[in-house]
Amino acid sequence: MLRRHPVAVRAAQGLNLRSSRFAADPASQRARASTSLCSARSIIKGFALMVSIVASHAFAQEAGPAPADGVYDMLVGTYTGGRSEGLYVYRFDTKTGDATRVSVAQTVNPSYLVVSRDRRFVYAVNEQPGDNGPATQRGGISAFSFDAASGQLRLLNKVSSDGNDPCYLSLSPDGKYLLTANYSVAADPGGSFAVFPVQADGQLGASVLTVHHEGGGPVKGRQDNSHVHSTVFSPDGHYLFAQDLGADKLYSYRYTPDGSRGLFGPTDWRYTQEKAGSGPRHLVFGADGKHAYLTSELAATVSTFDYDDGKLRQVQTISLTEPGFKGAVGAAAIHLSPDGRFLYATNRGDANEIVIFSVDPTNGHLKKIGHQSSLGKSPREFAIDPTGNWLIVGNQNSDTVYVFRRDPQSGLLEANPKRLEIGSPVDFKLVSPS
Repeated sequence: MLRRHPVAVRAAQGLNLRSSRFAADPASQRARASTSLCSARSIIKGFALMVSIVASHAFAQEAGPAPADGVYDMLVGTYTGGRSEGLYVYRFDTKTGDATRVSVAQTVNPSYLVVSRDRRFVYAVNEQPGDNGPATQRGGISAFSFDAASGQLRLLNKVSSDGNDPCYLSLSPDGKYLLTANYSVAADPGGSFAVFPVQADGQLGASVLTVHHEGGGPVKGRQDNSHVHSTVFSPDGHYLFAQDLGADKLYSYRYTPDGSRGLFGPTDWRYTQEKAGSGPRHLVFGADGKHAYLTSELAATVSTFDYDDGKLRQVQTISLTEPGFKGAVGAAAIHLSPDGRFLYATNRGDANEIVIFSVDPTNGHLKKIGHQSSLGKSPREFAIDPTGNWLIVGNQNSDTVYVFRRDPQSGLLEANPKRLEIGSPVDFKLVSPS
């Protein structure tokens, strides 16, 4: 049976924010968050300048001006328990698909990354404590300065993620705040997302707001408590969606940085309910802003939604596996091609593949058109380069990265990809060094 509990919002100590509680059940009483925030300067300016791998497509940051030689910086996030040292920078040649290592910044479990829109700063989660760590240990977020021309990273500061097992990062559309999703293996403190002010020098302040979800789902061992897996802004920037794998909900919040309705306040409808036991994970918006797509990890499905003014209406769900498939599954990342004509999703477990869909431009619906083995174990994240000619996928449990040539017309991936050996590769971001 699906349990429903209140959602609590906790204000960070030392700031002029009042703690409030939001009801997760529509039948329960609602309360508005009243906040008074000191004004913050927008410190991330200009047009978008990097490829955002799992962010809202409407706010997907471009890779910057196309370099004359076609060579981009490729940042690779990893888990550091084995062969990896931390956060890597490679030079990625979009003409050949070759990648050459440039540098590494030593940091613990930088499993998800985001780059500022001016390309001067890189933020990485420090995913801790993990399955076996003490629940009292909090994860972290590290801020780096980034010289895109030389490919060098320098640590600026590190803050507590104000939760356990941070696994996702997103920048607010105005660049004032960085958000992290705290998955939290442990029931206490449980799943949450936290909000951090971004300072002019790229450093992060302590969290000014932490929103805790409570509840769970029917899958024992995976849904015993809330697990927030991603935080994605709507195309117009007015709403935030927090995907909760544990509670089978897509929570929706209003973003009002002027504080008139609280920094993040619950919408009247509170959440979009997903099928019990499905485990919603990552959300991405289509190029026209009218449709959204969701991977559900536990069910290994991709769902299509119609979107309008903060509301999601599910219209389609497709299994990532073929009929008759036997074995473990685990849907993970989801991304659109640069032209928005094709959608890709990874499926782990025993499937270990990339599933390819075409997108109907008239209604946003998906049609499955292909499967491609990732040639390794546990393909968690991937990236499509700015030219649309290459798809780069990391096999977390095989210490390998494969670079597949992509046909922009058919959307399919060619065989015989290029191979890199990187310890526990997870996330990829591409940035122009020009």
